[in-house]
Amino acid sequence: MVSPELFLQHIKESPHYFYPEVDWQTIEDELAETVTISNSRKVKYYEVPIAFDIEVTSHIHNGEKLAWMYCWQLSIQGYVILGRTWAEFQEVYDHLVEMFQPDEKTRLLIYIQNLAYEFQFICHRFEWESVFCLKERKPIKAITKEWVEFRCSYMLSGFSLEVIGKNLQRYKIEKLKGDLDYDVVRHHKSPLKKTEWKYCINDVQVVVAYIQETAENDGGYHKIPLTKTGYVREYCRNECLNAKNFRKFIHLLNIDFEEYKQLKRSFAGGFTHANWHYSDRTLYNMDSFDFTSSYPAVMVMEKFPMSSSRQVDIRTEEQFENCLKQYCCLFDIEIEGLDGWDAPDHILSYSKCRHVKEAIINNGRIIEAERIITTVTEVDYESLLKFYKWKRHRIFNMRVYDKAYLPTCFIRSILQLYQDKTELKDVAGKEVEYLKSKGMINSAYGMAVTDIIRDEDTFDEVWIKTKPDGNEAIEKYNKSKKRFLFYPWGVWVTAYARANLFSGILEFGEDYVYSDTDSVKGLNADRHMHYIEEYNEKVYEKLQKACEFHKIDIAMTRPKTKEGIEKPLGVWDYDGHYTRFKTLGAKRYMTEKCNKKGELEVGITVAGLSKKDAMNHIADTAEAKMVSPFSLFTDELYIPKGETGKNIHSYIDYEITASITDAYGITANIHEYSAIYMEPADYSLSLEEGYLRLLRGQKLQEI
Repeated sequence: MVSPELFLQHIKESPHYFYPEVDWQTIEDELAETVTISNSRKVKYYEVPIAFDIEVTSHIHNGEKLAWMYCWQLSIQGYVILGRTWAEFQEVYDHLVEMFQPDEKTRLLIYIQNLAYEFQFICHRFEWESVFCLKERKPIKAITKEWVEFRCSYMLSGFSLEVIGKNLQRYKIEKLKGDLDYDVVRHHKSPLKKTEWKYCINDVQVVVAYIQETAENDGGYHKIPLTKTGYVREYCRNECLNAKNFRKFIHLLNIDFEEYKQLKRSFAGGFTHANWHYSDRTLYNMDSFDFTSSYPAVMVMEKFPMSSSRQVDIRTEEQFENCLKQYCCLFDIEIEGLDGWDAPDHILSYSKCRHVKEAIINNGRIIEAERIITTVTEVDYESLLKFYKWKRHRIFNMRVYDKAYLPTCFIRSILQLYQDKTELKDVAGKEVEYLKSKGMINSAYGMAVTDIIRDEDTFDEVWIKTKPDGNEAIEKYNKSKKRFLFYPWGVWVTAYARANLFSGILEFGEDYVYSDTDSVKGLNADRHMHYIEEYNEKVYEKLQKACEFHKIDIAMTRPKTKEGIEKPLGVWDYDGHYTRFKTLGAKRYMTEKCNKKGELEVGITVAGLSKKDAMNHIADTAEAKMVSPFSLFTDELYIPKGETGKNIHSYIDYEITASITDAYGITANIHEYSAIYMEPADYSLSLEEGYLRLLRGQKLQEI
């Protein structure tokens, strides 16, 4: 691997060559002296940072959506090669293959910031050994027949180039802004200014700097995972599988295919919703509270399924109640005469129910229904009892699991990550460790609910979807020697976290306005501080019991920041005051609060919109009309193209050729085997008709 000093010099100077004027001898001489091969018993990698990127014009030509590459850039160890055509890139690619001679066991890595985008342009330009995808058109790894492995740096970091640049510690280089106008029609003969080339060079230099820094931190290229979740998975797997008797224990926890389908039916993520009584109204002087690391907290302090399941034939209500008290329970429930009108919100998702009859829906949640069937855990059932009344119910497909704390080795891993995240924040010299621990604690829950059975998408001239055999996939899961998790754990994590959130919604009652996974926003906060304090005391008690059981120092659940401020795990924490607040339903709200300078600042959160771009448009419009931004935040809100911060992708899966005249009057022939046409998206905020009727009815009642 190249020395940090030499690599830093390249990043600062960004030595670049326009193809074909490439000084290959200088590059090869340096690589011969510096490039090593990773020390791995399985697949090895040449330890050299390489990044590739293209710039594209999307243009409607003769009424047809077309897109084509007009320049590309490849950085290898900080040397940047620039080109204009695919033929030029093919020659550079062939040169790299000849230089390194990768094979099945020793591969050459090339990182692309958004592989899903570039892959659409290169998918028919190479022959592929294999393409690994999370879903169709979303490859995270693509290996050519020459054993060059393209990987996605976005899936590894989870960040945009701008954020990656800001987070770099040793190789400081930030993404440039605004130096390349994407609205200008260009092709490979179009002139590019120095500032535009600098923008292109900068993009690949940010990626190679990130990969170089990551490889140094991780101890080699073979240790870099495909995705950011891979870090926490590897860390926790090592901690658990190296613990005494863990392997024997985990393989006592098995599921079958029918059970997996039932678990999938019961699984739900975080609860995000608005109190419809306050929807479409501007409210004043609200406060927000959120949990500190909600999911990690319940993983530590609650009890989970700790056996394979046993099916129970429920014959009496008493038998049912006893099961709820003693075990983790999973069951189907049929409810008749469901009524939730008196509750501050409605927690039962319409999408998680089946055989629904005569239901009234509140923004995707059921208020009342003549009949529904759904699948729940005992935790979910207890929540339903607090929010709904019903005439009768029937329990069937009941499964029970022994209930206990998660394994000590797993809990220690979670707490160590939380402690590191808290104690390392803003500590000089520990920036890398902080960022890594922060990312890992945030991903710790996600790995527990990774689908065991999912469609396999791959590419072989066309996209191919394969449905795996469910029984075979479950058997493989049960027998896997690498397994350290049990799928039901993830199902109960979110169930416990939702129940905790629901307690806050119930407490705030008529003062409750909005909730989102781990936070509650409401009016008259002073009326509810006793609940906050009592809840937090209960959390301390639960954590104390869990730590005593695991023989873990309770201090790990209450680490201190650099300033000595204690950050207890899982408690309600004050999240701020809003001078104004308005919601139009789940993931749709506008806020006004004081920033750090003491100035009032308006912000917006709407799924599908850039917070910054959309708010800038609304603020400008409000100023021009001399009205409040809140008055524009309605069901009739429209954000035009170019102001939303979002784009629409149209996939072109056929060969295209055309004669294009660019913005400078220069004509050239373009040719792509496949492409993506990208255009700015507009946005219309439209509420579902049923929700609108509900809101109108509420206003009529108020009148």
